[in-house]
Amino acid sequence: MTEHLTPHEGRKAPAARPTAPADPRGALLRSPGTSEEGGTAVPPSGEHTQSPAHSASSAAEPDPHRPRPVPESGVPSQSGPVPVGPPDGEERRSGQPRPPGTGPVAMRRDGDRLRFVGAATRRIARGIDLDEIVMGLCRATVPTFSDAILVYLRDPLPVGDERPTGPLVLRLRRSDRLRSIEEGGEDTDTDGGTPPAHQSAPDITDVMGSAELCEVRPGGALAEVLRGVRPVFADSAAARAALPELLGEGRTLPGGQRGILAPLRGRRRVIGAAVFLRRPDRPAFEADDLLVAAQLATHSALGIDKAVLYGREAYIADELQRTMLPETLPRPTGVRLASRYLPAAETARVGGDWYDAIPLPGSRVALVVGDVMGHSMTSAAIMGQLRTTAQTLAGLDLPPQEVLHHLDEQAQRLGSDRMATCLYAVYDPVSHRITIANAGHPPPVLLHLGGRAEVLRMPPGAPIGVGGVDFEAVELDAPAGATLLLYTDGLVESRLRDVWTGIEQLRERLAATAQLTGPDHPPPLEALCDEVLDMLGPGDRDDDIALLAARFDGIAPSDVAYWFLEPEDATPSRARRLARSALVRWGLEELTDSVELLVSEVVTNAVRYASRPITLRLLRTDVLRCEVGDDVPQLPRLRQARATDEGGRGLYLVNKMARRWGATRLSTGKVVWFELNRN
Repeated sequence: MTEHLTPHEGRKAPAARPTAPADPRGALLRSPGTSEEGGTAVPPSGEHTQSPAHSASSAAEPDPHRPRPVPESGVPSQSGPVPVGPPDGEERRSGQPRPPGTGPVAMRRDGDRLRFVGAATRRIARGIDLDEIVMGLCRATVPTFSDAILVYLRDPLPVGDERPTGPLVLRLRRSDRLRSIEEGGEDTDTDGGTPPAHQSAPDITDVMGSAELCEVRPGGALAEVLRGVRPVFADSAAARAALPELLGEGRTLPGGQRGILAPLRGRRRVIGAAVFLRRPDRPAFEADDLLVAAQLATHSALGIDKAVLYGREAYIADELQRTMLPETLPRPTGVRLASRYLPAAETARVGGDWYDAIPLPGSRVALVVGDVMGHSMTSAAIMGQLRTTAQTLAGLDLPPQEVLHHLDEQAQRLGSDRMATCLYAVYDPVSHRITIANAGHPPPVLLHLGGRAEVLRMPPGAPIGVGGVDFEAVELDAPAGATLLLYTDGLVESRLRDVWTGIEQLRERLAATAQLTGPDHPPPLEALCDEVLDMLGPGDRDDDIALLAARFDGIAPSDVAYWFLEPEDATPSRARRLARSALVRWGLEELTDSVELLVSEVVTNAVRYASRPITLRLLRTDVLRCEVGDDVPQLPRLRQARATDEGGRGLYLVNKMARRWGATRLSTGKVVWFELNRN
């Protein structure tokens, strides 16, 4: 609703005193020469500053630039004759129009202008983003100060110290006005308020259809007005030449001083312009209104500058968060994954919580969740470094306790106060086992297929970054159909409950959710994550929340074929026979030729360099996967063999025929694997 800030509505205006009229410029805002930001204010067009001789005149002579004291009654002295006719309040109560020739009393007094500027700047300052600030300017000025407003901003808006490139282009960002009776229904502004019924003028309606884009010509009339910074009346020579360039050719404004063109200047440059308009039946703008327009333009421009900087910071925060967390989760064999991340607040979208799922050799997967202290950009940056370190260590196939040990060393290198909690788990779908190591993190919860929820017991460990602490790992069963829930403490701890109370509530919520789907069907993974987050109350969002859920499907023993082979010359032919027999047992005879060729090439390469028995494993899932392991740490490298080379074409064939292939270094050697489609 538009604010009407006319304090004299509903009461009789006092009679004019027979004293000399006061200077209409006298008491607005503050003494000329100072601005709200502490800088020098430029006097409006037509005003002149006092000379030193004049300033040294007798003290009995009133200083027109010094604020006049407000009478004890609280009603400021008038700056002009009192209008004849009923006050605005009486007219609105009675519904009767004013007599012809009378105008509104709003903005006729210096005190009114002071109160209006104070309320308007507070409304503008309430905005955080760009649209809110521009809307605050429009709603604060229409209809109290003007009947219509057009706000133009640079396109694009420069951020901070950026130097704009290309020509200066202004885009009509927003316009606001009173609806005229001719447009149908009551007179209402765009905010839904109801102004007096007599305010209607089609000429302002015509101006509202101004051009959306305006390119400011260097050295042109509009460029000169913007460079001058001071608001000017629309009937001044400078404005008459500049407004057609801004509004578009053929656009005219109401006659007389019924328009003000006010440049919007930020901290370093002009960022736009505002046009204030009044209808012919409303009093024209006065000289003091130029100061009001200057104050509105200054506060709006500074607010827009801050909003642009805030928007850039929010964009950087969102990009940082998006980079630090995985965009998508992998789809490893034998396990299904789902995740959630909630920031502590919409205004602080970056924190130190993270989760990850990393595929490992042998169809295993590493599940990681961690929490760095704090919610700042620094915490997010440390989290990114620790997450990258964890991914690198996972690629080395180190045991979970060794991964936490190296993370602890990395955190100490980052700084003495860089501490975090972390939980690292490795799931093997073939053995249906999971190995977990903990560094001061809340324990995970395992939801069994029958609906029983179990808080896993394990050594808590110290947070990473403490230093000099040993971490322990435990190996547990991970039956098919079970769901493992990893989370950060923001899910279970808040001002309303301690961490162990929250963990018990989480366990009960998981068990209750599992009962809804019955003992033979686990709850859907995505729905389960949503149910877990629903346990949070409105006051429970004190910290970031990272959630990672893993549904263990596993790989049935009947879908696994595993052999140990001695590194002998006859080993490749034996590997071909074993692979052929497994394919026949699985009904995949159509893959026999491809599998025999690729197995022979990979096994031959392993036999050439291995000194210990090699391993051959076939896995039947949605694809056929073959893995060959040996004790040589050097990874094979795909290269283009020359015509005279006798070897070097094995990996070339694997790369051409396999759906995917790769090689992973282990602590005991390496594994070379490839996959083939089953259809």
